[in-house]
Amino acid sequence: MMTLTAGAQKRWRDQVIKDMQPAILERAAWAKQLQPETITAYSCARSAGGAHDFYSEGDYWWPNPVSVDSPYIQRDGQSNPENFVAHRQAMIRFSRIMGALAAGYMASQDKTYLEQALVHARAWFVNADTRMNPNLRFAQAIKGRATGRGIGIIDTIQLLEVVQALRIMEKAGMVPAADLVAIKSWFSEYLQWLTTHQYGKDEMNAANNHGTCWVMQVAEFAVFTGNDTLTRFCIDRYKNVLLPSQMANDGSFPLELKRTKPYGYSLFNLDAMTTLCQILSTPKDNLWKFTADKVKTISKGISWMYPYVKDKSSWPFAHDVMYWDNWPVAQPFLIFGAAAYNNNDYYKTWLRLDHDPQVEEVLRNMPVRNPLIWL
Repeated sequence: MMTLTAGAQKRWRDQVIKDMQPAILERAAWAKQLQPETITAYSCARSAGGAHDFYSEGDYWWPNPVSVDSPYIQRDGQSNPENFVAHRQAMIRFSRIMGALAAGYMASQDKTYLEQALVHARAWFVNADTRMNPNLRFAQAIKGRATGRGIGIIDTIQLLEVVQALRIMEKAGMVPAADLVAIKSWFSEYLQWLTTHQYGKDEMNAANNHGTCWVMQVAEFAVFTGNDTLTRFCIDRYKNVLLPSQMANDGSFPLELKRTKPYGYSLFNLDAMTTLCQILSTPKDNLWKFTADKVKTISKGISWMYPYVKDKSSWPFAHDVMYWDNWPVAQPFLIFGAAAYNNNDYYKTWLRLDHDPQVEEVLRNMPVRNPLIWL
């Protein structure tokens, strides 16, 4: 699916390659030498699942000081460093590798990058010994409270650039037919689970960034698997639920501003909504131009946040309780907004920010790290 005319997208794609090629190829060279590492390489005794089941633990949940055996208690915005995060880290690594390899191919037309990407995709989705089961029944568990939660579905936003890379690989004829069937079957099964299991329904109905990220994932996986019904559903969800219910008339996201990390969450939700527009927009149905409640548009959301990215010191709200100093980086809403509205200021700001952040919290909340592959 194309956001704008193919010509406009190509102009911005060429510009990004011109300005960023050395950095893109450096990251691709890093990714090219890495071997696959899937969730089966790590296990946690607290998981209720098996070796092929993704497992993670709720970030903001901590042992109760009253008793070591009692259920965990919540401290919003404060990540517990003792939680099991190895599966999430493996998936972030996978995402970074696939995105970097696909971007390397787009910047050079060297298909050996895509050959290496196929090795990783097979390990995660095809090979019986190392593949992941296509569900998240055991994500964001809480000791003493839940073996898994719908909220954990946000962990697979890391598969966005994996799938975008797969789409590029498919178009380049670099995925053998049998592998393509197996990989698309994996994502069709995952979509089935996301849209029918109670955890999926819970996450779809979340009022904040979790609801946005559910639609963003389903949209990308639906486009990849050719599921037109779900693609249409996601477009309608954006128009009738996400934009009207989450955005205030001024373009801000009040539910994100209420959190203990209002700056990071506002960036995160805006990145997710603009990525959704990038995935789903067509010349006939351009979400970049859509208006809800007569005043709410994604362009207004970008305009509201942009001054605080250009000059963070002007942020008028509370500072985030953690990671305040690590944002902003090269947020995808800037480059997507630049391409959608032909805005050079957005692009210049995007260019000068950090394009290769290493802080885990930033990587976790930034699934689109290689915007080139989306243009």
